[in-house]
Amino acid sequence: MAPTGVRVELRGIVKRFGPVQVLHGVDLAFEPGRVVGLLGENGAGKSTLMKILAGYEQASEGSLSVNGRSVQFDGPRAAEAEGIVLIHQEFNLAEDLTVAQNIFLGHEQRRGWWLDDTGMRKIARGVLDAVGLQKVDPDTRVRELIVAERQLVEIAKALSRHARVLIMDEPTATLTPGETGRLFELVARMKAEGVTIVFISHKLDEVEQITDEVVVMRDGRLIAQQPTASLTRAQMAHLMVGRELADLYPPRGEVLADAPVLLSVQGMTVPGWAHDVSFEVRAGEVFGFAGLVGAGRTELFEGLLGLRERSATRVDVAGSQVLPRSPREAANVGLTYLSEDRKGRGLHVRFGLRENLTLMALERHAQPWLKPASETAALEEAVREFGIRCGSLEVLAGSLSGGNQQKLALAKVLHPAPRVVVLDEPTRGVDIGAKREIYALIHRLADEGRAVVVISSELMELIGLCHRVAVMRAGRLQATLDAAHLNEQELIAHATGTH
Repeated sequence: MAPTGVRVELRGIVKRFGPVQVLHGVDLAFEPGRVVGLLGENGAGKSTLMKILAGYEQASEGSLSVNGRSVQFDGPRAAEAEGIVLIHQEFNLAEDLTVAQNIFLGHEQRRGWWLDDTGMRKIARGVLDAVGLQKVDPDTRVRELIVAERQLVEIAKALSRHARVLIMDEPTATLTPGETGRLFELVARMKAEGVTIVFISHKLDEVEQITDEVVVMRDGRLIAQQPTASLTRAQMAHLMVGRELADLYPPRGEVLADAPVLLSVQGMTVPGWAHDVSFEVRAGEVFGFAGLVGAGRTELFEGLLGLRERSATRVDVAGSQVLPRSPREAANVGLTYLSEDRKGRGLHVRFGLRENLTLMALERHAQPWLKPASETAALEEAVREFGIRCGSLEVLAGSLSGGNQQKLALAKVLHPAPRVVVLDEPTRGVDIGAKREIYALIHRLADEGRAVVVISSELMELIGLCHRVAVMRAGRLQATLDAAHLNEQELIAHATGTH
């Protein structure tokens, strides 16, 4: 039976974390059967407001109502009982459990005294099919899934809760265009059934395509709530950042023909993911990797860093032949890598900012004993240089917004002063203002004479940033295009094998 729509209202919502106030009297209502785009820079308060609505946080002041009835949620289970479900930006899955077990975790179905595994698998199969995961077995362990599949499992889990208000926080960040299209078809079906969709995204083209209205927050306050059709993307961006944005991508610096090759990979094979891949990146160059999800880009570089089994004919980093056995060994020879999974592999979210920043270069701050004052000075410099909004230097990394976690992760991998920097989805979940800052940082690294590799699912990002782009498909390098030949049609053709 289709869920019945509800009207949800937030009134005077204030949220404080200690002395820091992050929400300032927000008034907002969501009507049934509407798709609402929730926009704002990282740290604007979007996720905090939605966590309050979904029961993960308690408001310091203010009230919630569902269909005019005052409610107070003491946790997400209470919100889910009202049909309010949040899909987190960072995955909330138990990796050692199966897909079906994750979908029903905390909501297990029983037959008498025993768990109804057969019934749960059947329902899991249905919701997996609905999100386009027909090839994923409900008994597959989550740890065996790639990032995009995990995102879709999160969505399937929300569907199984019979959501009446579904909050999606950056749901398409890891999805291919085809997967995104299927998700949008699902959103349209849910909207027709009266479900309210709150769509948090920094991809303004998607917001323009899928939403009925746009809500903009800035610095913990509601700035605007307008029909989507009344706003251009430029106007949305202006409302988010409160200032005009100049060109998003900085001009590319010139790569000298005789610039030294800082990364040379010949015949790299990662079993099951990449086969006989060869490429070179010169000093001052931004070199991109394009391809569909599953093409083997991330796995290729995990192999290069010693995180996966691999073999290679030859690898040279900054002129020295080496095949690193671990990320630390790679960092010691001047090669560093920012994972696409910032929560799982990029940061220790239960550690402080200082511990995260200096973890890869502790020898800088120990002579011979660790010196907290030296670490703090490095953190203060990183906060200024990378624009990390944290309120206090003493907070845990997990308390930062998604975009500020990304900035901290960038600062961490750059702290050892590498010659070669590999950035995997560096702007995933990052707002348009922060994107511009990260793009400027990438070009600054190249201008300093470093080699920068950018792996990205956003084609326009690769086109705007890179001097050259390598395209992978099914584990093989299909083509390498220079700036003069970079366009979406060429990249898609090589990525899909239709060239």
